[in-house]
Amino acid sequence: MATLRMTYQARHSPDEYIRANHQLLHICSMQLSAFDWAIMAAFFLFSLGIGLFVSRRSGRSFNAFFLGGRRMPWWLLGISMVATTFSTDTPNLVTDIVRNNGVMGNWVWWSFLLTGMLTVFLYARLWRRSGVLTDVEFYELRYSGRMAAFLRGFRAVYLGILFNIIIMASVTLAAIKIGAVMMNWTPIQTVIIAATITMFYSALGGLRGVILTDLVQFAMAMVGSIWAAIYIIELPEVGGLQQLLSHENVSGTLSFFPSFDTVSLDVIVPMFIIPLAVQWWAAYYPGAEPGGGGYIVQRMLAAKNERHAAGATLLFNGLHYALRPWPWILIALASLIVFPDLASIAERFPAVPESQVRNDLAYPAMLTYLPAGLLGLVVTSLAAAYMSTMSTQVNWGSSIIVNDLYHRFFNPNATEEQQVWAGRLSTVVLMIVACTLALFLENALQVFNIVLQIGAGTGLIFILRWFWWRVNAESELTAMIVSFSIAILFQVVDGFGLENWQQLLLGVGITTVCWVSVAIFGPQTDREVLRSFCTKIRPGGAGWKIIEQEMAGRGGSGPGETAGLDPDRESTPTGDIPRGLLAALAGTVGIYGALFATGYFLYGQTAVGFVMLAVACIAFVSLRRLWSKLRFE
Repeated sequence: MATLRMTYQARHSPDEYIRANHQLLHICSMQLSAFDWAIMAAFFLFSLGIGLFVSRRSGRSFNAFFLGGRRMPWWLLGISMVATTFSTDTPNLVTDIVRNNGVMGNWVWWSFLLTGMLTVFLYARLWRRSGVLTDVEFYELRYSGRMAAFLRGFRAVYLGILFNIIIMASVTLAAIKIGAVMMNWTPIQTVIIAATITMFYSALGGLRGVILTDLVQFAMAMVGSIWAAIYIIELPEVGGLQQLLSHENVSGTLSFFPSFDTVSLDVIVPMFIIPLAVQWWAAYYPGAEPGGGGYIVQRMLAAKNERHAAGATLLFNGLHYALRPWPWILIALASLIVFPDLASIAERFPAVPESQVRNDLAYPAMLTYLPAGLLGLVVTSLAAAYMSTMSTQVNWGSSIIVNDLYHRFFNPNATEEQQVWAGRLSTVVLMIVACTLALFLENALQVFNIVLQIGAGTGLIFILRWFWWRVNAESELTAMIVSFSIAILFQVVDGFGLENWQQLLLGVGITTVCWVSVAIFGPQTDREVLRSFCTKIRPGGAGWKIIEQEMAGRGGSGPGETAGLDPDRESTPTGDIPRGLLAALAGTVGIYGALFATGYFLYGQTAVGFVMLAVACIAFVSLRRLWSKLRFE
């Protein structure tokens, strides 16, 4: 969501956005009571306590520190995924979308449910089955030669260090600014209090400490946001749910789907068609990587088994798309009554220059109406969101530094104890460097946006590399270079006068043609590596037929009896892929059905709500039957 927010708000000056947000948050800070401060202090102490409590158990080995010993249950991992994807100003993004384009504008991120469902039913079990320690280690499992080693090292430096530090620095910058206006803290004070606490419980407790803290953070966030939505809806200015929905400023914004009668094609294409047709499989950003990646993969690898890995990712998608958005959407709708336009926000808060007032400021503006206690809970949930994001990023980045740089290239004979201490040290170093960079980052956000676009157009290769043997290391490198070059070119020449969605289509098209050409006509991956991958992962599908036939000819009578394959471990049959796709379709329909059913019930349209609920129930029943037929280990 953080990356999506950066893209969505690219039209605004970052400095203006920060200053305006903090002017409004300063008004919130004047309402903080002793009880509010007590809530925040209790959460900080609890987080430290968690790190201390699990530190001994987490320090036993690399697996224990970075993967929770691969014994984490699905429900805890799923909730951790949801908590991690909640950044401090995600509600601001949803508010901005609703005020600009209505509820249907959320398709810009609702569309990523499609790739989320593919991850659940096709990729989660493959990742867990791979046995890798990080997603970057995958490169030397799937590809061969020096290029595979280069890709692993390059992605480790780029993702684990450079990319990771920039993300953490930008998140810390927001915390510094909020701390300055809400608590009267200097940047150093904010870093010492918030970042240091996060660093200590991350370095002590590892992934287990991060996940347990995420559980509390998610509970606080949901209770706070739902309670805040109920309180705001009942404000005299709003007048209750029925008055809210029937108000002339709101009634025209409630539709889930665009209509050509009320919305022009220029709006429908980028807001609805492109996200559902292209964006979900072509874009790469943290938390919604096609085929899985980053901290999502880290949690799948930490699961007890393949079934728990898939279950965790399914729970994440259900909570992320069907449950969590509604409190934010309702507050955004209420803001259309309390602050019907930008002028009303400027009038209510004269300290904010009119040139800096934007629709995304309506959410913190609505928080000024919350009473003591509830305000403290909401503000603490925002602080917890910062800590959750930072702890996840630093733990994931440290795992890559230790496994894919230190242990792979510098000290292959490192003991488990040495790897744990290297992880703790890298956690501290990453946090210190990121927090230091945050003090100088105000003018670097344009560079950050360019760096984030390196993955634009590469999504398809992350989907197909598991199921098509011709994908090679050179094609992955080609995709990264071409997409990054196109992104920079668009920045330099101001997009050639094209709309953002047109730039996306052009970038995806060029990148795809380039990497597919290299995959087909470039060097082939060593056959022994391909056979080893096919034996270990058993992906199945037509894309591996040639390799399976070669394996059968070397000592087996079929894909399930190939040389080197454990006879007790049946190969994943090709038919399991269609079942996985059907399960992904059923899950998508079920979650969308639950999302819309909740909305229609809130709207008072009970008949349509029951229809959507029935659709969701049928989809989930079908999903349960398909789930029982999928092959998990």
